[in-house]
Amino acid sequence: MSSSPQTDFFYDAYNRDDIAYGLEPSAALAAYLSQVDVAPSGGLRAIDLGAGAGRDSLALASAGYHVESVDLSERGLARIAERAAQRNLADRVRTRLEDVRKIDFPRDYYDAVIATTVLDHVPASDAETVWQRMCDSLSSTGFLYVQVHTTEDPGSGLPPGNTSTSPVSETAGAVINYFRPNQLAAMAIDVKSKLRILRYEERLEWDYTHGPEHQHGKAVLLAVRSGYHPPWYGQPAAFPRAEPTK
Repeated sequence: MSSSPQTDFFYDAYNRDDIAYGLEPSAALAAYLSQVDVAPSGGLRAIDLGAGAGRDSLALASAGYHVESVDLSERGLARIAERAAQRNLADRVRTRLEDVRKIDFPRDYYDAVIATTVLDHVPASDAETVWQRMCDSLSSTGFLYVQVHTTEDPGSGLPPGNTSTSPVSETAGAVINYFRPNQLAAMAIDVKSKLRILRYEERLEWDYTHGPEHQHGKAVLLAVRSGYHPPWYGQPAAFPRAEPTK
């Protein structure tokens, strides 16, 4: 792959050594993967939309999923391939340079659908279409993990974010669809989505992983297909299982 800062908006963020968004997977995703066992040879399928430099893709692959990492950043996808090879995960990670609005989502196909700050990078009408395709593509035991920027974000042109004095992200220009309070939750409980929410929160967070320190407003959703009841104990687990006494 070949790209440059002129053709790849996130080139600098993913090219630097202290790679943007860090190496650790999203916390709720990591907690889910640690609680729900996946056999390494299980052949489960995952798609990571807006995979960035691969922190969530690599966590899924390490857990035993075969992952399709989708992004419009050629540099980000190249870094995913590099890191997958370094971790001996190249056979479980396939990169795809595609626009999420043009992807064909097979129905009842994926065991994990990840969309970290993707639905807020496309117009609202497109986000609704992509969302429904994501939900329809989940298998009967599939799970969905989504993050979006909200109107609390200092980069938002809507209140309360537009009244914030907190610093704005260097990549705020890529966010064009800030989600209103409870909007993502409402989408998840819509009967057409066929989801059961495990975790939902709206929060402010400080980000030091790329550029000067800045603040985000985020909505974070972890959900499974309706009728599926995996062993989920929370993030963190409310009452962890006690270690057996010796």
